[in-house]
This record gives sequence, C-alpha cells and structure tokens, in this order.
Amino acid sequence: MCTGWCEERCTSICGGRRRGKGVDLYAWLWVMLLFSSVWGQASPQCPNSCQCAWDTATVLCSDAGLREIPEGIPLETVSLHLEHNYIRSIPESAFSDLVHLRDLYLSHNRIDSLSSGALRNLSPELRLLDLSHNQLRQANREEFGSTRAKTRLYHNPWHCNCSLQELMETLNLEPETVNGIICESSVRGVGEGTRWEDPGSHGEHAGQSMVKLLDSGVNFCSLQRKTTDVAMLVTMFVWFFMVIVYVVYYVRQNQAEARRHLEYLKSLPSPRKTPTETDTLSTGF
Repeated sequence: MCTGWCEERCTSICGGRRRGKGVDLYAWLWVMLLFSSVWGQASPQCPNSCQCAWDTATVLCSDAGLREIPEGIPLETVSLHLEHNYIRSIPESAFSDLVHLRDLYLSHNRIDSLSSGALRNLSPELRLLDLSHNQLRQANREEFGSTRAKTRLYHNPWHCNCSLQELMETLNLEPETVNGIICESSVRGVGEGTRWEDPGSHGEHAGQSMVKLLDSGVNFCSLQRKTTDVAMLVTMFVWFFMVIVYVVYYVRQNQAEARRHLEYLKSLPSPRKTPTETDTLSTGF
C-alpha cells in the first residue's frame, strides 16, 4: 500500500510521461509542417487551367480557353502545348526563361501580332515552333531572332512583301507545310494596277503560294526598292518645283518693290537754290 508521498511521486512521474509524449507529438508535427512547406516551394507548380506531366516535362494547356500566355510555366518544361485557345499576341520575352524548351505549339489561336523580340530569346534547343492556323499578316526576321527550329507558318492571312520574303529565307520552314503559306494580299509593284482599279483588290499575287512565287522569280524586295526609288524621285521633283516657285515669287516681289521705290523717288520735287546761296556765289566771283 502506497503512502501519501508515494502517491504524489507516482502522479508526478505519470504526468511527466504524458507531458513528454505531448512534446514529442508537437515536435513531430512541426517537422512535418516544415518539410511540407519546403517541399512545396521546391517542387514546380503547374499553371492554372493546365496539366503537367512531370516525367516528360510536358505542360498541356490545349483547349483551355486561354486569352494570353499563362504565368508560372515550370522552368524545366521541354514541351509546351498552347494550341486551340484564344491567344491574340505574344509578349516580349514570353519564353525566355524556358531554357530547356524543345517543342512549342501555338497553332489554332488568334495571334495577329508578335511583340518585338517575342520569339528572339527562344531556347537554342528548340526543335519545333508551330504558329499555323492563326491571324498573322506580317512578320520580320527581328521578331524570330536566330532560331533554327523547324517552323510552321501555314494557314495565316499573309500579306506578301519584302519582310515576309526575308523571313522565309531565314527560317527553317517545315518542308511538308511550306506550300501552305498563301498570300491573302501582296505589295504592289511599280505600274501595277490602274487608277480605275477596285480599291478593295488584294494585289496581283493574292491567293498564290509564296514559295511558288519566289521560285518563279518574283522578288518582292526589288519591287519595294523600285517603289521606294519612284517615291524618292517624286519627292525630289516636288521639292525642286517648290524651290523654283519660291525663287520666281521672290524675284518678282523684289522687282515690284524696286519699281515702286523708283516711282516714289521720281515723284519727289527737285531741290532749288535759295537767294542767299545765289548772292554768296556772286560775291565770291
């Protein structure tokens, strides 16, 4: 049978054990919370409306109703699918942080403009760039930079001009789809069209394949240079004509002023000698 001191001792020991178990439980919960927070920061997050396959580093944002490039794309992304959305433009350096990107799908959107340098900083590892089935009308080499990826540009309402010609000569276009780059409109050459031509017409080469036009010898850059030369000649002629008109006006104005001044001088009374002056002259002789 336990005395009062024994009962007190037993109670203190049991309470200490319970408190020790409580401390261990709290410590374990803190460790688990810290581990989960660190793991959440270290592990990549998938953008909203997208699905991510971490084993293949693929981000699937297809047919997600997107109207702009999503934020928070994992830096380890290798294949990015953004096709079948409502994206209208690509901002500058939109993919510059994706240094491992190899496949970029942007087809079946509403892209009608590319910001300056939008695709200039793409990964050198990029193998495929798909911009087909969009609303692109104009583009130039500066917007694509030095990418050597296989590029798809077909099914866009292209305006065929010198910039598009230079772009096609620079890019590594996919051979299977290059004939699908069709001119919806084209730049006019010197003497093309008449004053009675329909203003809504799209040019001589509308509806034709850009590649076939270039193969047939059409050079949009030479047409542009000729047009520029004619414009410069017309501008020089207009300036020369204006200078001649000003000189003629200036000369005639001065002649009129000279005639009026001469007539004014003639209208002045001639000076006459006074009697005092005559007497002085006589005394002198």
